Amino acid sequence: MDRRKFMNTGVAAGAAVMGLTAGAQASEQKPMTILGIACSPRKGKTTATSVQVSLDAASQSHSGIKTDLIDLGGLTFSGWNSTGKFPEDDFTRVILPKLHDPELGGLIIGSPVYFRNKSSLCMALLERMSVIRKPKLLLVDKVVGVLSVGGYRHGGQELVIQQIQTAMLCHEVVLVGGKPGAHQGATLWNAHKDDITQDEFGMTTARQLGIRVAEAVL
Repeated sequence: MDRRKFMNTGVAAGAAVMGLTAGAQASEQKPMTILGIACSPRKGKTTATSVQVSLDAASQSHSGIKTDLIDLGGLTFSGWNSTGKFPEDDFTRVILPKLHDPELGGLIIGSPVYFRNKSSLCMALLERMSVIRKPKLLLVDKVVGVLSVGGYRHGGQELVIQQIQTAMLCHEVVLVGGKPGAHQGATLWNAHKDDITQDEFGMTTARQLGIRVAEAVL
């Protein structure tokens, strides 16, 4: 066999093996879950709707993605305290089991803007999530995207996004923004009496965020 024929045969064989390996990996890959958490006390309102839009875009963009939503509106739990010990509450009953899901690939966290800051529910969530940092980092290398809903177009949404991202860096997650128009995260404007779907620009950023999180998870 001459050298050229040998090289062509070797390359073809290598490509075939790689193709079989990739095919086997694809067939064995389990669906990954993206968990959305809406951190507004107003259950089912603009923040929850926005997070759901982002989750829907994620699942529609890739068949290997499943989604789940936790709406903190109506749930009861406190932030951190001096003892670090808590009675059983909605954080331990509802939120913590989903953070321990072995199929969890990423999070989309959404908060309303209150006085250019995240909601107290969001702060309580971030504080209580400290329990999943020890004895090991449970969320290390999980993908996280963030969105925020404000009463004005430039009402502090990007500040809130940055605050949540900064806290999540303590978990050594992989932070992502969205596609063009949502490079830092999704920013939405509640200017239509709680019908956030009327904010076309904001809806686009929510979808772009969901698609980008799904890509990064996979």
